[in-house]
Amino acid sequence: MPYLSSPLHHKFNTHKLFHFLSSVFLCFTLFFSLFLFEIMLLKTVPSCSLLNPHVETLSSPLPQPSSFSFSPLNSSAALASSSLRFSPAKKDTNFVVCASKGGANSKPLIGVVFEPFEEVKKELDLVPTVPQLSLARQKYSDECEAAINEQINVEYNVSYVYHAMFAYFDRDNVALKGIAKFFKESSEEERDHAEKFMEYQNKRGGRVRLQSIVMPLSEFDHAEKGDALYAMELALSLEKLTNEKLLNLYSVADRNKDVQLADFVESEFLTEQVEAIKKISEYVAQLRRVGKGHGTWHFDQMLLDEA
Repeated sequence: MPYLSSPLHHKFNTHKLFHFLSSVFLCFTLFFSLFLFEIMLLKTVPSCSLLNPHVETLSSPLPQPSSFSFSPLNSSAALASSSLRFSPAKKDTNFVVCASKGGANSKPLIGVVFEPFEEVKKELDLVPTVPQLSLARQKYSDECEAAINEQINVEYNVSYVYHAMFAYFDRDNVALKGIAKFFKESSEEERDHAEKFMEYQNKRGGRVRLQSIVMPLSEFDHAEKGDALYAMELALSLEKLTNEKLLNLYSVADRNKDVQLADFVESEFLTEQVEAIKKISEYVAQLRRVGKGHGTWHFDQMLLDEA
């Protein structure tokens, strides 16, 4: 008996075909939407290659001014030694991408760009090429150089006077060994100061120009005060004169805005000079109290016993 499809059976097959076509259309629409969405994402993300060693400037400014670096941790072996660094540009808010690929050195470069600076170019032009000129000289005025040479002369003159006092009190007919020892040490100290100023002059690129030294006195005897008090008062006057010259040198450095020279004078000499003035002032007061004769001998013994 031949198969005859009923109207009910035909209606059931049509409904099943409709559901199948609807499912296919829905899947096609979903995949097409996802495809369009991925295209839109790719257009919005800026492309940058980690293997590109050149420097690129991003067109969109970023609000963060600080720089940061990125190193791919989960990349392949070829990208394991690569690094990417974002650093702000100088004149605008754009960021600069610096990428580098590691070679023999396993440490990644973090966007180091070697380029000459304008400030270095200016300083390079100031480096003298004449052999007679100093290469170390920088912001060291002629007035400061002349003041240093004047102070060297002051220190040598004071040292010369103290040396003459040492020679006087070391005589066999004076024989005040303690006072002679004090003035010998004072002479050496002033000469050390002069040499320290000479070393500083050479350090700053100046030229040491020694001047003449005045011939000191050879006799220090005084009928009223005695030789010890007279010599000690003269030493006090010399220390105050030296302190005045040091303050003048400091003012020259301050006027020329030479901060380094001002710090050198203040840290190396001014405090020590005030202490020396205080010490010799006490010696003068003690010698005035004990008077000439036996009291001067006891004072000399005190200086002789001092270390």
